[in-house]
Amino acid sequence: MVQGAGRETARTKFFRSPASGSGSAALVGRAIRSHLGRMSASDTLLDFPADPLVLGRSLEPELLAGVLALRDWLVKEGARLDDPSDVFTGFIENLKNLGLPIDRAASAVETLHSEYAGIGRFWTPEEGTVVRYLPHGDRREVVYKASPFAYVNKTGEWLLMNLGETPDERFSIIPELKEEGFRHYLVIPIRFINGAENAVSFATRSPEGFSTQSLKALRLIMPTFALVSELRATSNRLDDVLRIYVGDEPHRAILSGAILRGQVSRIRSAILFADMRSYTRLSSTLTPEGAVELLNNYFDCLVPPIEDEGGEVLKYLGDGLLAIFRDRGDDTGGAPQSALTAATSAIRRLQTANSEGRFPVPVQVGIALHHGEAAYGNVGSGQRLDFTVIGPDVNLASRIAHLNKELGEPLLMSKPFVDHLWGNPTPLGTHLVDGLDERVEVFKP
Repeated sequence: MVQGAGRETARTKFFRSPASGSGSAALVGRAIRSHLGRMSASDTLLDFPADPLVLGRSLEPELLAGVLALRDWLVKEGARLDDPSDVFTGFIENLKNLGLPIDRAASAVETLHSEYAGIGRFWTPEEGTVVRYLPHGDRREVVYKASPFAYVNKTGEWLLMNLGETPDERFSIIPELKEEGFRHYLVIPIRFINGAENAVSFATRSPEGFSTQSLKALRLIMPTFALVSELRATSNRLDDVLRIYVGDEPHRAILSGAILRGQVSRIRSAILFADMRSYTRLSSTLTPEGAVELLNNYFDCLVPPIEDEGGEVLKYLGDGLLAIFRDRGDDTGGAPQSALTAATSAIRRLQTANSEGRFPVPVQVGIALHHGEAAYGNVGSGQRLDFTVIGPDVNLASRIAHLNKELGEPLLMSKPFVDHLWGNPTPLGTHLVDGLDERVEVFKP
């Protein structure tokens, strides 16, 4: 129930969003009633003044001062907090300090990430803010389309429900809210410039619900909250996408300004080069989709052990990959040991996947380990550059990987690599490799 609004008995009220345009309130109201099919004649479309100055003058002076202070906090402090969850928590706590009877809050923000489609944040006084990653897939789309978040993004309107008079079947979350004792539920759409559809919701156990003064305060605050949310989401998108495609350290270098052609960074490290054996033959009988699935399952065996040991995958090379394990100061033995642990673990995982029938036919890998200098930087022309990995030591690692099949060994190590290891690896003699005049001494564990 909305205080100060004539004690309306409407089941559901809609608040015009500034983004919804200036069309007739009557037309919007009829469209909403037609869509819901359950609204009574007493349901209304409550308009607030579009002009922030007019809206601000309608607030009580103390509340207006609090609103302005919260907007300043969002811009000055909220935008600088490292953890987005801290922004959400601080926002809710500040709203409560303004007198809004919030007992539950939730937000959903679309992301551009390979592992999840969005991030949900759920706040309660008992647990604070809990983060949930919303998965990709058809089921998420089905659940979302039937939710109040999808509804407010479709209509562009704020939705306020008196849960005591809202049918359980209106939205799937309604029975849950009722069971937990909530009395009123407010859902607000937040659309970003790039078209991403997001929303935030507030629920209260207060029988009086959200007062008209509280709703007007939210109307003044939400554009600032939406702007700060979009700025942070845009920054996170850029950060996530770069990290996904070029790796952790290179993405930081790019964001810090290393975008000039010819810029090169040198790293002393253990170098791991992995290559699938007979990929051309294996993939020749597969559809493109099947070949991609084969590669993804294959990399699922290789990459987690590398990352678990502190390695960085710098480049995917078709059916191969290049990873490095950085030297830790003067401890030049730790990186090779980590690389060896990752390589042996990857081979075991691949053997397990073969025994479980996860591939159309058994898949084998050749891994080469070397220690030296990896150089990565910007190569290309004009506005199209690639952040790639180059250098003699990288080339040597890839050449040693070609010996795996010839020697019938899944894992080979160079002399510079084993010089940093503890233990006694088995020598396999010296061998000629493409591109080098000198023979290369190799070892197996």
